[in-house]
Amino acid sequence: MNPRTILLIEDNADVRENTAEILELANYKVTTAPDGKEGVELARTENPDLIICDIMMPGLDGFGVLHLLSKDPKLATVPFIFLTAKAERSDMRKGMDLGADDYITKPFDKTELLNAVESRLRKSDFLHKEYGKDIEGLGSFISDIAGSTALKRFLEGKRNNHYKKKESVYLEGNYPSGLYYVNKGKVKIFKTHEYGKELITDLLKEGDFFGYIALLEETPYNESAEALEDSEVTFIPKEEFQSLVFGNVAVTKNFLKILTKGVLDKQERLLKLAYSSVRKRTAEALVLLQDKYKNKESEKFEMAIAREDLANIVGTATESLIRTLSDFKEEKLIEIKDGKIRIIDPMKLKNLKA
Repeated sequence: MNPRTILLIEDNADVRENTAEILELANYKVTTAPDGKEGVELARTENPDLIICDIMMPGLDGFGVLHLLSKDPKLATVPFIFLTAKAERSDMRKGMDLGADDYITKPFDKTELLNAVESRLRKSDFLHKEYGKDIEGLGSFISDIAGSTALKRFLEGKRNNHYKKKESVYLEGNYPSGLYYVNKGKVKIFKTHEYGKELITDLLKEGDFFGYIALLEETPYNESAEALEDSEVTFIPKEEFQSLVFGNVAVTKNFLKILTKGVLDKQERLLKLAYSSVRKRTAEALVLLQDKYKNKESEKFEMAIAREDLANIVGTATESLIRTLSDFKEEKLIEIKDGKIRIIDPMKLKNLKA
């Protein structure tokens, strides 16, 4: 793994050399600049992971450096720590208003410097980490908020509910009182047409959260949730979830990305329902089941799913779904045995044209 790079901008040669030495001993790669102008140029060419900059410098001071770098899209989010011999509140306020992440007051000790650097790099990693912008990504996201054990702590002491196959978790039109997390089993999310027809909009497995959109919007559920098989679901009270999401700007920002991705995925699926053939939609539904539920240790994917449920994923009549499955069986794309569908050729299904 390549060492993290730090740009140090400091006009005092002794402070510059001593600070650089401390950072290099901690296995950071350090680039130094003796003034603000050279520091800005180096930042643009070196793209450092973090910048440490003195405030009081002749010519372009630290405030000027931060102002210029904040206008550069590539550097605006790089963690920025000010070094200052003046701990006056007005200087600190001005720096924070410009976007500084931290202050270190000279003289400082080695531990203070390294703790500040490590803290800001960790925060930067968290802000820039790309999570899967879907329900699965939410689990990883919560796990990272306070370290690797955060998800476990978040779920500790919560109520576990057991649902039999086809038992409802919540119904469309009900008001939410908390968030749900799948501990064991499989859950479907679906909408019901006024004539009683269902459209399954999402499939959930162990480790997935659900029910959070209505919770955030403080509106009734516009979909229902039901167990596809015997399942264990954890209930997280509304107040704890809202505290998690809205208690930190970084958390809110990442959560909104997940929500946005979910909306875009549903829009894409509705387009496919409108314009793709039943064969194409059935193939995509089978691939979706495989992607969602395949055991990594198994060579082939197979699953027992009610034909009515599969038809509700595809968005077609059960009879049409059964005919299409028969065609796929004859074409040796799938096998059907004891009610289980086994995918033989996932690539052909994935690339099915019509």
